[in-house]
Amino acid sequence: MEDLKRLEEFQAKIDKGLKIEPKDWMPEKYRLQLIRMMSQHAHSEIVGMLPEGNWITRAPSLRRKAILLSKVQDEAGHGLYLYSAAETLGIDRKELLNQLHTGKAKYSSIFNYPTLTWADIGAIGWLVDGAAIMNQTMLARGSYGPYSRAMVKICKEESFHNRQGYEIMLSLCNGTPEQKEMAQDSLNRWWWPSISMLGPSDAESVNSDDLMKWKVKLESNDAIRQRFIDRTVPQADFLGLTIPDKDLKFNTETGHYEHGPINWDEFFNVIKGNGPCNKERLQTRVDADRNGQWVREAALAYAKKRKEQEVTA
Repeated sequence: MEDLKRLEEFQAKIDKGLKIEPKDWMPEKYRLQLIRMMSQHAHSEIVGMLPEGNWITRAPSLRRKAILLSKVQDEAGHGLYLYSAAETLGIDRKELLNQLHTGKAKYSSIFNYPTLTWADIGAIGWLVDGAAIMNQTMLARGSYGPYSRAMVKICKEESFHNRQGYEIMLSLCNGTPEQKEMAQDSLNRWWWPSISMLGPSDAESVNSDDLMKWKVKLESNDAIRQRFIDRTVPQADFLGLTIPDKDLKFNTETGHYEHGPINWDEFFNVIKGNGPCNKERLQTRVDADRNGQWVREAALAYAKKRKEQEVTA
């Protein structure tokens, strides 16, 4: 009876639009769903550094290199914010990373695709970050305080990344025929992974009902996907690029674009670890953790010594 009363009070607080803070009572399922969601988001940020980091040394100009370096650094910061927010729920960061390295925890399917040309850096900023913003602006209004506050800063930086990507695509489309062809090829390869990364269809999503009831999410996967498509198709038209969907059409009655069937078999296959770069991405993260162990140990030893000196001073 006590738990039932607490649960009713918890839901009433959420329904009023109030934030849940770390010291507040919460259902265990709420806590576990948040840990799953926030850790997956954090993992996606640090794994997402890898396909773009692949092009830092090959950026076509010093300006492009500086911007890309800044973006990759931002992604590292986003991972830091999100791991810190997840820790407020009583889980250790070491455990979160161990779940990633052992394959227990997942990250966004989109980062298991290779960046074959410079245009892919533009496509990631335009499409991948564009889709992410659609989801993240919603999360910034969610019910869990530390998560929603972290998302405010992240969304501002992701908006810059989105503009940077579109500017790359615009430059390529206004360049030589070969450059525009490169941009179209990149769009062809990244379009479907970008719209599927927003999550399974509402009919197949097993977590959405609880997350929306608790206002961790405020919109369904399909609703977010529709907003992304409606915004992005006119942008492609402006670039003079063709969306690789023969079934795409605008419905004048609904005011929305209708799209063709999504290959969910590919999506779930990548999630299971069978994408083009799954093994490479995961091994890179494991190696980075192992190779950075001495740095973490040295930093902890230095901090301990400084604290001892302060005590004896």
